[in-house]
Amino acid sequence: MNPGNDTGVRVQQFTIIGFDHLSNQKLLGCLILISYFLTLLTSGTNICLILTERRLHRPMYILICNLALVDIMFTTSASTTMISVLLAEIKTISYYSCISRMYAYHLGDMTECLALSLMAVDRLVAISLPLRYHSILTNSRIFMLIALTWLIAICAMIPLGLIADNLPYCQPIIRYVFCDYAAMVRAACADPEQSFGVSTILGIWLLCGQLPFVFLTYVKIAHTVLRLPNKESQGQMFKTCTSHVIAVSCYFIPKVVSGLLTRVGVRLNLTERNAVVILSTMIPSLVNPVVYCLRTKEIRTQLLKTLSKFNYIMPVK
Repeated sequence: MNPGNDTGVRVQQFTIIGFDHLSNQKLLGCLILISYFLTLLTSGTNICLILTERRLHRPMYILICNLALVDIMFTTSASTTMISVLLAEIKTISYYSCISRMYAYHLGDMTECLALSLMAVDRLVAISLPLRYHSILTNSRIFMLIALTWLIAICAMIPLGLIADNLPYCQPIIRYVFCDYAAMVRAACADPEQSFGVSTILGIWLLCGQLPFVFLTYVKIAHTVLRLPNKESQGQMFKTCTSHVIAVSCYFIPKVVSGLLTRVGVRLNLTERNAVVILSTMIPSLVNPVVYCLRTKEIRTQLLKTLSKFNYIMPVK
């Protein structure tokens, strides 16, 4: 038994009440279920297409495959809880299940940010140093960089897990919609502000470190592209970055807006906070695989080829 979680009554499970005030819970549950299903379908499709086609075993597609895996983990950690609460009406979740889902959620959040940073580097090298691209970003180096991002995220999340696991929980109530760090800290019988130090540092690092880094890579990309004499080449170069720009925007905009509102003194109520968290969790994981599948010619071509083979094998009667 953890001494920090011993207040005379051992908490065995939590009850999630973040949706209790909503009148259209089934409708929201169906929307989240559909979004989750589409995320699994599209991300799984991208992963299968890249793994099965040897021509796609290149750095850019390996990074897309990694992003799809992260999207699946990120959305699963939150969506399964919300679907269970809204559609199955199972509002309780065991203590260790809540802890593990909290860890997986924030691990996915940080890994997604680092994955987008790696993809920015990939686009920077491809456009600024096209002749050296294949010598700089080899498959083995990409795998090493991906492994490093996962290792960094895993190590960074360990303190959050330890802090949450050692808080004194004297009432098993979570007022939010799934198990994230803020929800668990505010469910504890302790001053929540004392537990937000590490999470604040990590949040500042993501917003004030990774976002400016991605922005600077695009400053360099824009500078390189605008120096090209051919307008058609400029348009083609910018087009190759569109998918990544959309992915970065979907990930960072909700966090930036929430942070700016907090800085100017706007306090979100519980419903508004839950809405921001749900959107920032569901939208990137849903948009990313669709954008990369539709806007990446090689993946789109492979998908059409696979569908045509399937139709040939199973002709419509």
